[in-house]
Amino acid sequence: MRLSASTLSRLQRVSPQQLRAFEAAARLLSVTRAAEELHVSQPTVSVQLRELAAAVGEPLFETVGRRIRLTQAGEVLQQTVGELAGCWQRFESRLAEIHGLVSGRLRIAAVTTAEYFVPDLLGPFAAAHPGVEIELAVENRDRVVERLIRNADDLAVMMMLPAELPLERLVFQDNPLVIVAPAGHRLLGQRIALDALAQERWLMREPGSGTRMAAEQHFAQAGFAPRVAMSLGSNEAIKHAVAAGLGLAVLSRLAVRSGHGPGADERGVADGLAVLDVEGFPIPRRWSVVWRRDQPLSAAARGFIRYLSPLGADPAP
Repeated sequence: MRLSASTLSRLQRVSPQQLRAFEAAARLLSVTRAAEELHVSQPTVSVQLRELAAAVGEPLFETVGRRIRLTQAGEVLQQTVGELAGCWQRFESRLAEIHGLVSGRLRIAAVTTAEYFVPDLLGPFAAAHPGVEIELAVENRDRVVERLIRNADDLAVMMMLPAELPLERLVFQDNPLVIVAPAGHRLLGQRIALDALAQERWLMREPGSGTRMAAEQHFAQAGFAPRVAMSLGSNEAIKHAVAAGLGLAVLSRLAVRSGHGPGADERGVADGLAVLDVEGFPIPRRWSVVWRRDQPLSAAARGFIRYLSPLGADPAP
């Protein structure tokens, strides 16, 4: 597509500093936090945003109470800035391919439970490809889905895929979900029917968690209604709460060191936690790395998928 003189003139009025300030403010919805992230003063960011709005010819933010939000023009510009960043990254990747290198930036989002193993996957890949800069964002499932919607990452590691997005997937690891209890639980060492746990207090991950969604689906299929006493926002918080005797929980076995950690005994007790032998458990689930079918993959993303794939398949660019 040929650039017109008016388009070039408009682009020349926009600086990289203004786009960086806008991207941070739009993502954080705070000029103060944007300035802190960019290590500049708040007045500097405010001036850059005003100059950018003048160049665009439309207000980009509006004030609602003590907060700011994007205008319609701001939302369009946020999407455009994301597309520009993606285009430039693909350009860098193609340059690397010309020279036979896997380099560039690899942006990965992972759901919170995946934090227990994703760094172990990335370590050898990073060592083999020192030219790749890796950005890892760890969020709950809802936030990872939101990042996929706005194409903020090359790849995502998750368990339960959203049906509404055009995604490709590579399944690469089992992720069994188990019921954990305090180490001294009265039913430890017994084979337990799920109904026998109806009066127990249950601790659940927050709404939007993939582990919670999988547990709720399993309970609904079994006709079991857990007595939920508390929702917590991380696996570590749940592990501490279970160990303190506040209730039972469904967690990924990867998040529980029972039977594998130092000091674990023959019943799989370690760190104040134990895995109960409950009918219908473990719930079989698997980890997948996913990417959008409607977006081209960078060389670094394709290299990471090949690294995970036991068949060494090369995904389409």
